[in-house]
Amino acid sequence: MPPLSLYIHIPWCIKKCPYCDFNSHAAKSGLPESAYIAALLDDLALDIERYNITRPISSIFIGGGTPSLFSPEAINRLLRGIEQQLRLEEGLEITLEANPGTFESHKFAEFRALGINRLSIGIQSFNDPLLKKLGRVHSAQEAIHAADIARQSGFDNFNLDLMFGLPGASPESSKIDIQTAISLKPTHISFYQLTLEPNTWFHKFPPKLPDDETIFSTQKECQQLLADHGYQQYEVSAYSKQGLQCLHNVNYWQFGDYLGIGAGAHGKITQSLPQSIVRSFKPKSPEQYLSNSHKNGGADVIAVAELPLEFIMNHLRLKQGFTLEAYQAATGLAAATLEPALSDCVKQNLLIRQNNHYYCSEQGWNFLDNILEKFIVTA
Repeated sequence: MPPLSLYIHIPWCIKKCPYCDFNSHAAKSGLPESAYIAALLDDLALDIERYNITRPISSIFIGGGTPSLFSPEAINRLLRGIEQQLRLEEGLEITLEANPGTFESHKFAEFRALGINRLSIGIQSFNDPLLKKLGRVHSAQEAIHAADIARQSGFDNFNLDLMFGLPGASPESSKIDIQTAISLKPTHISFYQLTLEPNTWFHKFPPKLPDDETIFSTQKECQQLLADHGYQQYEVSAYSKQGLQCLHNVNYWQFGDYLGIGAGAHGKITQSLPQSIVRSFKPKSPEQYLSNSHKNGGADVIAVAELPLEFIMNHLRLKQGFTLEAYQAATGLAAATLEPALSDCVKQNLLIRQNNHYYCSEQGWNFLDNILEKFIVTA
């Protein structure tokens, strides 16, 4: 069986951002902490029984929304409840997502004392006018202060989220964002392009974005800055110091397994290979979730014919690529089931093969969609 992680979704935030397509909801009144923690632990118990989980958990990621809106007392009840139901690997990575507007020194010191050992902080930019256009509720100074509080609270492993290709942004403003982030000495930086996702305010009322050529050159210049300061790109939008990749996300991209609990959470569980690899899902509405409808969460079996694409789509997000042995172990399928698409990609210099190891060429890295199209099963 592959490694097993746990994803926990807490859907509330201070304000819904116009670009956000995550399952997040502006908190209109007090948060139902006790009821939601109880529902999460009940949800977990049902999944453990449903999928006969006996494997230990290798990482936990508490995402949202803005999970740091919850009190340390609520997060403590959650973590202790998880410990009672699951085996946890020693020293496992436990990440909590947070936004700068929620940072208080004593609160984050308590989070650290509870066993949370990694933070992911949603900065997006250190430019006040750009933050305003993105609908963020924090200022550039609050973002800098949040990183300081994280370190003062004992978090020596934290991520900063940054975006490029923003409305009104210039290559120079993006480079300043990266330089500012680097100066705060995070162990990890996520640097991704703004996209106008369906069902968002920005998709309905699109802002004017920089042209594609400017976005591409900005990305390349900022990537060079990151590399010059020891941040190695290991995934499409993830850069880390040596040995400090986000283990939870790496498990996703290596086609590992994960339980997903909380409103709108998704999971992926291997029950048998290759016939029973399932993707689970929970009701998106927090109100429905709290009314016990989390018990009605569903799951779909991934069709065997779709497993090559599912595996490739995840693994090729990683710079290191994959081996044929990893493919066989994760899917239960013979290496030949990747053909002829795999050979076509090598011939077209989209993928490089060394022994039985495949990874993207520079051209393939820039045209991942062209690679994935080759693995789509047509009727």
